[in-house]
Amino acid sequence: MAIDDDLFPLATPVLRPAGHTVGSDISALSEAEIEERIAQLSAEIERLTRALEAKRASRSAAENFFKR
Repeated sequence: MAIDDDLFPLATPVLRPAGHTVGSDISALSEAEIEERIAQLSAEIERLTRALEAKRASRSAAENFFKR
C-alpha cells in the first residue's frame, strides 16, 4: 500500500504573501526582496494612474457630449 503524498506531505511549504500589503512588517525582507516590492508597487502605481486617466477622459467626453 502506497502512502498518499497529498495526505502526508514530505515537507510543509513556506507560505509567503502573494503581494505586498500596505503597512506590513518588512524588517525580515532582504534588499533584493525590498527592491522587488518597490518594482511591483511602482508598476501598480503606473497601472492605477493609466486607469484613472482613462476614467477621467471618459467622464470628460461624456460631459462634453451632454453639454451640447
